[in-house]
Amino acid sequence: MRALIQRVTRASVSVDGTMIGQCGPGLLVLVCAMQGDTEAQADQMAAKIAKLRIFKDDAGRMNRSILDTGGGALVVSQFTLAADTSRGNRPGFSAAAAPDEGRRLYQHFAASLAALGIPTETGEFGADMAVELVNDGPVTIWLDL
Repeated sequence: MRALIQRVTRASVSVDGTMIGQCGPGLLVLVCAMQGDTEAQADQMAAKIAKLRIFKDDAGRMNRSILDTGGGALVVSQFTLAADTSRGNRPGFSAAAAPDEGRRLYQHFAASLAALGIPTETGEFGADMAVELVNDGPVTIWLDL
């Protein structure tokens, strides 16, 4: 499972001009299920993200997790995180999970994050989405599990 995590002051996702998900201070999580990924890996990724200490403490150091801050998460599927650019100029996406499996693992990941007590909203798997965010810091972290 692969994720790009951005600490945000706010983020939203829209489909056809209609907002379908948003969060205030917290995390925008762009996530891609890769071939061979399992529900256990999705759970492990959710637990890792929930505990990442990337929010400022009272001294201004990155020492608090989203669980500590009470922030929310916006989880958006993004199969392009599986891009292979090693050959030519057109990325290949064959490392991404098949669409049905990708959808299932994406939904499982979002549910796992919510089950950890993080208010979680999502985008729409497979849709052409417009994502807006205000990156806080900026703090952007790449995770591969």
